Amino acid sequence: MKITPSARVLSMLGEIDFDEWQCVAELVDNPFDDFLDILRSEAKWPDGFTVSVTLPSSPKGVLEIRDTGRGMSYDRLARAVRAGWSGNDMHDKLGLFGMGFNISTARLGRRTRVLTTRAGDTEWIGVEIDLDQIKDDFEAKDIAEPKNDPSQHGTRIIVDRLHRTRAEWLRRNGASLRNILGSVYSWILTEHPFDLYVGGTRVKSVRHCRWGDDRYVLYNGKERIPAHIPIDQKLQDGIACRDCGEWQMGSGEVCSVCGSGNLTVRERRIHGWLGVQRYLDKTEYGIDFLRNGRKILRWDKQLFTWNNPDGVAGNEEPEYPVDLAHQGGRLIGEIHLDHVPVTYQKDAFEYGDRSWLTAVELLRGLAPLQPQRASKLGYPENESPLALLFKGFRRNDAGLRCLVPGDGHKPVHAETRDWGRKFQADVSQFQTDEHWWQAVLRHEEIKKRDKEAKTAASVPAQPDEKAVGEALGFPTDMPTTSGAALGAQAVPVSVKEKKENRSERLARYEGASTLHAYLSRSFGHPELGHVKVRTLLLKHGERLLDDIGLHVPVLLDQRSGNELTAIVDPEHAAFRRFGADYADLLLVELAAVLKVRGRSDWSPSQLVAAIRADSLQDSVLDGTTVGAEARDLLAEIRERVAEVLDRSGGCTIAYGHLSDEEKIATEEAMIAAGRVGLVGRLGRDSGFVHHMPALALVRLVQASPESFMDDAVFRGPYARVSSPSGKALSLARVTGCLADVATLGTFAGGATALQLRRARLSIALLRDELAGEG
Repeated sequence: MKITPSARVLSMLGEIDFDEWQCVAELVDNPFDDFLDILRSEAKWPDGFTVSVTLPSSPKGVLEIRDTGRGMSYDRLARAVRAGWSGNDMHDKLGLFGMGFNISTARLGRRTRVLTTRAGDTEWIGVEIDLDQIKDDFEAKDIAEPKNDPSQHGTRIIVDRLHRTRAEWLRRNGASLRNILGSVYSWILTEHPFDLYVGGTRVKSVRHCRWGDDRYVLYNGKERIPAHIPIDQKLQDGIACRDCGEWQMGSGEVCSVCGSGNLTVRERRIHGWLGVQRYLDKTEYGIDFLRNGRKILRWDKQLFTWNNPDGVAGNEEPEYPVDLAHQGGRLIGEIHLDHVPVTYQKDAFEYGDRSWLTAVELLRGLAPLQPQRASKLGYPENESPLALLFKGFRRNDAGLRCLVPGDGHKPVHAETRDWGRKFQADVSQFQTDEHWWQAVLRHEEIKKRDKEAKTAASVPAQPDEKAVGEALGFPTDMPTTSGAALGAQAVPVSVKEKKENRSERLARYEGASTLHAYLSRSFGHPELGHVKVRTLLLKHGERLLDDIGLHVPVLLDQRSGNELTAIVDPEHAAFRRFGADYADLLLVELAAVLKVRGRSDWSPSQLVAAIRADSLQDSVLDGTTVGAEARDLLAEIRERVAEVLDRSGGCTIAYGHLSDEEKIATEEAMIAAGRVGLVGRLGRDSGFVHHMPALALVRLVQASPESFMDDAVFRGPYARVSSPSGKALSLARVTGCLADVATLGTFAGGATALQLRRARLSIALLRDELAGEG
């Protein structure tokens, strides 16, 4: 069998940079193309559509790809293994044998055997391409194998004498290969009855864990922005060459590139969706772009960067995530561009092609995503689908406004990422977004209840009736009830409480409680064992009593096996008067249980410390974690301050409040961030706000409180407060916390545990002071 070009050129093809998974994917593309042709023909195919990849078991093993396709004739096989041959319409196929086949097989090993058979053939026919044996006559060895079942059909590709490093990678990374292919072919595996096996294990489609079609946020309290935006834009049909794939500019009868007369009118369409992932991730966000069902780009982030169409340099920086890079992003999408040409490696589109540029303009618009930047550069507001999602979901605050699960105080990003892994593992309760949605609602409920509790705490305390009763000579063992008139007989515990058994009392407590998402988790330690705890917060108005009627802060109820229910009374004096943390007292109760179960000799303090270290790692007080939280909040405040200054035109005055030292530091920070072109505009717009020292932000708010209070940036009153002392108190509530946050955001490295605890409280208090958006 003649092949072209020579073996030396084929060997050189093996030096082209293809990752191991790309080589395997090239050999999977071809049977999938065959399967798609069968489906289009509507022919019956009772044997199913299966591709199996056998991985090498040792460095000297073989790689084999086997499929249940139609098989090939000798003539078609001869063309298929010829480098550069393209025998099918380039616009309908994932790949062709041709060049992709030769590059991938030459990169994997020195010898490749292809065997194929059709239903009714009496044997397997094939060709052996041995790069160490083929001469300049271009002849490859014909091979054949007997066939026991005449109805058998399909193709086998066997690569041996593998390159050692490639063989080692394939041998050790079966799970990683399955995950990559499950992502690359996710749409095909979901939409078609195709099965792909790697190393004997079925490849699962790696789906997007996105919010449902009916979820949305309210921007500014009124504009409804959905978390899922369908995309389906039909463009004008074009003329394409079926041989070389080039789109034609005119209406000639032959291809302007290759001279072929094999032209056809083809549809050009951009379709898919853009949306919001249910969790944040540092790498797993961005847009997938597909061609003919295969992902060419995965988690692509280039549409988050605005490139000035006028060619002015200095603006090529990501607009999303906004100063939250350490947390990551959550805007995602899946866009089909079947009409846009790709590179031969199938890892990029031809970005200079007008079809790609049209798609970019449709999806993200011509203007920057950030409204301030667009306005400064003279653009109208960007109304593209991606800009709409950016406007609604660029922030990651817990709650309904940003559609982010929380624990009543802060987002629970680590938990939501874990739920995302359970989604991919097909755990049933995580397949819809309901688990995430309930966590959002619980956050709002806890936050509302805590706010009500703070309001109630500001009311003067009632007199200690029991102490007064003792002074008047009433029996000390008879509890009084709130509101009972002194001098009257003390009222005993209610008849209802006396009649209730333990199960009824616990059931009543549960009915009057809400779930605390953050503290509902597994607790324990490898030396003690673990228990699964469901933590409930008792609603205001109930008192948590133990089995002998004492008011307790935490009550444990053991269910079946290792499952416990913990009920917490937020109204207990330990929390209300002494500021104890729910987790602290819960750990005390759990330590007693685990000490008995584990028959441990550890002291109570050892037990509590060990359980906290193992089970509440995300609550650790370290400069890196708390400093990142502080910088996140500062970034949000900077953005709001900049918006206020742009609206009011007060940029020059605000810049004048900076000291000379702070101005120099601002310039240096802008240069370090690559914003050299904006240094000359210092004081003329609000760009300096994002780069000035954090502590200067405190002085700016102190210098112009009337600009930033009264629901402008902070919700505290100022202009409408009549007394000077009242104004000062309202401002101090903000600037005191802001100074703590700014200090830690700048100098987090050497902070002590007490300083970090203070900073975390200041972060929570300052978040409460931010003006709402609706």
